[in-house]
Amino acid sequence: AGKVALVTGAAAGIGAATADLLVERGARVIRADLRPGSGADWQALDVAEESAWQAVLAAVARAHGGIDILVNAAGVSLDGDVVDTCTEEIWRRTMAVNLDGTFLGCKHVIPLLRARGGGAIVNFGSVLAQVGDGRSAAYVASKGGVRMLTHSTALYCAKFAPNVRCNLVCPGYIETRMSQDWLDAAGPAQRREIESAHPMQRLGQPREVAQLVAYLASDEAATVTGAEFAVDGGYLAR
Repeated sequence: AGKVALVTGAAAGIGAATADLLVERGARVIRADLRPGSGADWQALDVAEESAWQAVLAAVARAHGGIDILVNAAGVSLDGDVVDTCTEEIWRRTMAVNLDGTFLGCKHVIPLLRARGGGAIVNFGSVLAQVGDGRSAAYVASKGGVRMLTHSTALYCAKFAPNVRCNLVCPGYIETRMSQDWLDAAGPAQRREIESAHPMQRLGQPREVAQLVAYLASDEAATVTGAEFAVDGGYLAR
């Protein structure tokens, strides 16, 4: 309650669910997306552009006096991302959004959190950051990079930005518009295969992920940093 949060990728999926839940919990939420909605609480942000991050965070600081929480939920998974057919364009765009975007958010929010006396960064990895997947190359590599960036950022902050925490959420396959489009194109058999890879035999829901993000962003997680949390229906337990 009373905290200022910036959530990227807030127009849909996990980002939207997280923004909604943080509002319910009493936070003032700024929703950022490449294609933002309308209203004072929205900001246009291409997370791959450093100048865009600087402008948005400066605007948030001016309007709200600072920031307490950053949720780096923006991400892409592009068609054609198979190792022997992945184009340079697909590779670079995936890295730019998923990895560079997360790095730039961490880089530019840390001074604001430090000035506030502390705060929380929640990054998004994936179960595929830990076990890989034969159907994607750039996506898996980018999320693996986010995983290690999170560890490094947490260690840096523990020493040089006290009370600034950084943690990683690793969803399994979640029922979002992005995953639904991919599953619809793949067909019923592929969907059953994906569902059966989760021991709970279903895909997760965005709000189920948002519940974990809200905890990590809260003061209840005051000593939790550099940690990874799976929301995956048992995917990684196999």
